Amino acid sequence: MDTHTAFSLSLLFIFSLLSIHPKVILGDSTVVFLDSPTRQYLRRPSSEIGSLSPSEIGATASVLLGSLPPSTLSAASSAKLNEVLMPKPFDKPRAVFMLEVTGAEDSQLISDSEKSAFSRALTIKVDGNQRVDIQWTDEDSLVLNEVSSDAECSDSELNDFASELGGSYVEDASGPLNGELVIPMANGAFLRLHLSERADREFITGLVSLINNIEKAKKIHEVLAINEHSPAMLISGRFDGIKALEDRYGKEGLTQRGLELFVNCISKSFDSLQAAYEGQLVGVIAHVGSESKNVFDITATSRPSARSMAETEEASAEFTKIAEIVFVRTALAWITGIILLIATYLAIYFLMYMPITKDTLLYSNVKLD
Repeated sequence: MDTHTAFSLSLLFIFSLLSIHPKVILGDSTVVFLDSPTRQYLRRPSSEIGSLSPSEIGATASVLLGSLPPSTLSAASSAKLNEVLMPKPFDKPRAVFMLEVTGAEDSQLISDSEKSAFSRALTIKVDGNQRVDIQWTDEDSLVLNEVSSDAECSDSELNDFASELGGSYVEDASGPLNGELVIPMANGAFLRLHLSERADREFITGLVSLINNIEKAKKIHEVLAINEHSPAMLISGRFDGIKALEDRYGKEGLTQRGLELFVNCISKSFDSLQAAYEGQLVGVIAHVGSESKNVFDITATSRPSARSMAETEEASAEFTKIAEIVFVRTALAWITGIILLIATYLAIYFLMYMPITKDTLLYSNVKLD
């Protein structure tokens, strides 16, 4: 089995794990870190890791991006990070793909788990119900790419999407985004979505939009990678389509087939990202139940840029140079003044105490008769 196939199976298994947890991140929950198939940035799964707090998960993501962990991180939390991350301070992926998925808490997606690359997946329990804050200390060297799934797509995009998966999309004359989409599934069944239904339309348009935005993120990376020092990349997204199907049809039937389609599509997109990044990418996949707000919160803390630091250094050098000139001139003035005072004192002294003779009187301009 080649690396990409094993990696795809691993991702399928991870989504199946996420689907059976009622909550991830909030409350009694878990988050899954997906390592690179060609590089190793995470340690092998171990029972010694235990659990992480939301702040520790955020610090882990920050370190993977190449930033320093928050200064408020305790020594115990730093020790936990060492149990998760490989000891490679100068070898970080500097690219993280974070995806939040809502809905389908109790579903069980069947996957060929025996052939999955389990060693690539690191599942960690999360303690606490706070948001995961990801801090970045240099906003100029981080590209935050939001791969949203709430944008509308066109009938032609739906037709192209269905054709790539061996399905079809029949437009409706009554208006755009009102037709029927049919996708064949792996077990021989078909996923039929009627876009006249709000839940069906929200699911498929959100999925197509998410995939298209991931492709755009890949192209952005290809452009930035031309530079010698490319910035770090944080690709974050959220998908609520499964939750929409679940609210409309329940947790079985159409929702299960929709979840299977979603997993297959995201697996392919993630493989494509890994290929574009040459393995320098780590995934973070979380199931967020029905939370209305995003779990991941990115905070960029400004610090002086290279240009500002250079300007500051130039100003400091200029100030030092001026200070040196002022010091030299002041010292010369004082020395000259002291010499003049000493010379004046000596002149007065010798004038007052010199012997009175004919020569000295002449030197003193005394007119002799």
